[in-house]
Amino acid sequence: MLFGVTGHDAVTMTAVASLLLSTGVAASYFPARRAIRIDPLTALRED
Repeated sequence: MLFGVTGHDAVTMTAVASLLLSTGVAASYFPARRAIRIDPLTALRED
């Protein structure tokens, strides 16, 4: 609902898609990097 932006504006759609993709990658990258450092057997024993 931005002023002057249509629903078919390619630049806006590309910018929004890029922003969502980068947010998703950042949200999953850091926890995955942390999980890789944990020894699987240690994690299973603690559960």
